[in-house]
Amino acid sequence: MSQVVTRFAPSPTGYLHIGGARTALFSWAYAKNQGGKMLLRIEDTDRERSTEAAVTALIDGLTWLGLDWEGEPISQFARASRHAEVAHELVKMGHAYYCYCSPEELDQMREEARAAGKPPRYNGFWRDRDPSEAPEGIKPVVRIKAPLSGEIVVHDHVQGDVVFKTENLDDFIILRSDGTPTYMHAVVVDDHDMGVTHIIRGDDHLTNAARQIVIYNAMGWTVPEMAHIPLIHGPDGAKLSKRHGALGVEAYRQMGYLPEAVRNYLARLGWSHGDDEIFSTEQMVEWFSLEALNKGAARFDFVKLENINGHYIREADPRYLYEVMVGTAEEVGRDEDAKGLKANHNTVLAALPELQPRAKTVLELIDLAQFIYALRPITPDAAAAALLTDDSRLVLKSIADTLGGLADWSVPAIDTAMRALAEEKGLKLGKLAQPLRAALTGRTVSPGIFEVMVLIGREESLARLGDQIGG
Repeated sequence: MSQVVTRFAPSPTGYLHIGGARTALFSWAYAKNQGGKMLLRIEDTDRERSTEAAVTALIDGLTWLGLDWEGEPISQFARASRHAEVAHELVKMGHAYYCYCSPEELDQMREEARAAGKPPRYNGFWRDRDPSEAPEGIKPVVRIKAPLSGEIVVHDHVQGDVVFKTENLDDFIILRSDGTPTYMHAVVVDDHDMGVTHIIRGDDHLTNAARQIVIYNAMGWTVPEMAHIPLIHGPDGAKLSKRHGALGVEAYRQMGYLPEAVRNYLARLGWSHGDDEIFSTEQMVEWFSLEALNKGAARFDFVKLENINGHYIREADPRYLYEVMVGTAEEVGRDEDAKGLKANHNTVLAALPELQPRAKTVLELIDLAQFIYALRPITPDAAAAALLTDDSRLVLKSIADTLGGLADWSVPAIDTAMRALAEEKGLKLGKLAQPLRAALTGRTVSPGIFEVMVLIGREESLARLGDQIGG
């Protein structure tokens, strides 16, 4: 059997859409599973929408997701002469023809078809005419000769055998009058020339498959195996929109999701391996098969994505997370956070094992780390401010007096001193810890407050307490 070759063929519209990212993931995983390769083709024939910035955004998105491809990205636009060559070859073979109809004539055909209760389509006027009848000064298009009878069957790994009646196909254009190819034609020529054996794409391309098979058959080329996957829907079952999460993958990076978590989550949107929800990329590649792709539409769920992301944050190496935190802070314009994280590298690293179980996104992780580099006087958030009452400030004064006399600034020593003070005051330890946390971090959630005090040090801890006692 020949080597499996898949392809990801996005149009450069400005970013890598989350649905496109899933298609790329499935194409990549299947190629890896089969010991094959994935190719990247940029379908940039729409020159108005295709820009270098858009191509860069696509490549950056794939790179962030950790999806690689064989060789250099292929530009569809750069292959226009090859597409035209095949179109003219089809004419010579008698499988396509030049059509000289004017726009007005085509409009008239559609109107006549509608009046007769038929679909508005081209009626094959130039299909069997002699080119000598061609009017002067008209640049023709090239149309493929669609079969006049019978069926075209798309053998699909997801949808099963899908049958299209040829009577519903017209002689569609494969080459425009200006010599540029149509999408339908360019895709077939490119996939053939690139040696693509398996096409994995959204099921919105299923009707395209029937037309593309007409071109494959006319050229005598082998039709690649196909898998048309249902599009991703929102939680409400409607087609995925921006309010549901139909964003570019860079938006997920900026929201604080890790690439390994996004890979894991996207894999579960339309593919499954038993009841497994969490799995490594290596496991996904090992288990992946086209037969396990789901026929039903998957629903995007931010809560599930967040939970999976939380798992990967908990399991991550702190050094890796630190780099992601700095990069994310810089990317989203949180310059003070980036500056603070860099200036307190070792302290942040030491704090991360305490912070990781408390965060589901990298942004939450950055928020939790802010106590380390917060500038005095700290402004508490609303929940923390509610704990800093006049009574609690008296408690904080007692805490400051006790801590000021400590010779050993360690978690066990601080713990012992605070327990003794709580007993002396007739309070539960939590009644001391709550206002203490609010005063030192400005929040009601943090790592263990005694660990916080050791992380930021004696001098900073007592200074922050002094700010709040004085307040």
